[in-house]
Amino acid sequence: MCRTDTARRLLVALLAGAVAVLLGAGPAGAQPSAAEEIADALRRSPVYVDDGYETALPPARQRELAAQVEETGLPLYVVVVPLTAGDAFGGDAGQLAGAVHDRLGHDAVILTNSASADSLEGWEWPHGKHQAGPAASAVFHLDETRDAGLGTQLARAVEIVAAGNGDEVYERATADLRTPTPTRTTDPAPTDPASAGSDAAEPGGGVGTGTAVLIAAAAVALTALAGLLLARRRRRSGSPAPFTFPRAVFAAAAAADEADLRRRAEAEVIALGEAARAHPDDADPAGLQSALDAYAAAGTVLDGARGRADLAGVLALVLEGRDALQGARTARPLCFFNPLHGRGARRLKWRPLGRRDHLRVWACAACATAVQARRAPEVLTERVDDRDVPYFEVPAERSLWAATGYGSLAGDPLAARVARGDFTRALEH
Repeated sequence: MCRTDTARRLLVALLAGAVAVLLGAGPAGAQPSAAEEIADALRRSPVYVDDGYETALPPARQRELAAQVEETGLPLYVVVVPLTAGDAFGGDAGQLAGAVHDRLGHDAVILTNSASADSLEGWEWPHGKHQAGPAASAVFHLDETRDAGLGTQLARAVEIVAAGNGDEVYERATADLRTPTPTRTTDPAPTDPASAGSDAAEPGGGVGTGTAVLIAAAAVALTALAGLLLARRRRRSGSPAPFTFPRAVFAAAAAADEADLRRRAEAEVIALGEAARAHPDDADPAGLQSALDAYAAAGTVLDGARGRADLAGVLALVLEGRDALQGARTARPLCFFNPLHGRGARRLKWRPLGRRDHLRVWACAACATAVQARRAPEVLTERVDDRDVPYFEVPAERSLWAATGYGSLAGDPLAARVARGDFTRALEH
């Protein structure tokens, strides 16, 4: 055989191989994508749970959930997988749902977990037919499921989707976040002259004169501060919506660049101020004061923020204030590794590189899974000496966030530390 024939045959073989690869028709076939694997599994069962979530959703619970889904008679699917930036779906639950829907090849309703720890998201084709989005979002706000396990939250979301009233349930569950409670015009005068001017609670359940004066003064100060921030925000474009759904806020913040994150943080500070002003004057005064402290601290950090780590601190302080308004005194702190992932789902032992001792930190589901699998979690970084390092590796005297882990390591509230100057001292380094 001459060299010309050999070269021609080699060229034909190479072209045939290239075409086979492009068409996915090679001898071994192209490897299935992550979305294809999930879609194939969903054709056998409407519930797909990654192995990393089997602790939260054991096989028996998965089977119960699958039976519940099948009883609805809807093209409804549940997908629970770790989502992090840089994965096959870019850490985006919407991309995951869209890719799986494309491979299923028919109309579908897909409930997924979110990259922001333990929150849920709903997606459907055609859009809005079963109100899956608000159904999934409502679960976080309902009293019976807000702090429930993942299986209970998914089961409730399936119930709401099957009922087709997700919009109504979500509106009821979040009414207190959007509608200010009317305040009383006057408090009844005390009948006992000795009680005049006292801060003690009134017999009717209201607050005393001294507390009412304090709240009124705080409201005036809040109005002025919120007005200044609002004016500054209006000079900017693209401001996000108010802080009505914390987990969604953290999910969006995780994907935002620094400029977008700053605008979002600014809007959330304003929203916290507005929520504090709308707080009923007969509610817990200590909670209101804690919210005011968090509001003032968030404004301080926002004004001095030098990067994403500080802006994440603003959101952490806003969440601290929100928790105070809602009376959540023992709320879980944010994910230690990346607070933009949202609240921690599990507390675990973790040993920093180069240290022998362990720390007890809160981590979101994705980060906890990574640590337990001996993989590096996705961490929030800070710019130090022209290089990006994990924020918790910055010396504690140079970073309030390294010193506190955004709440995982600190006994004191973050607002108290800002008030005593920990943040401003760190700025001096």
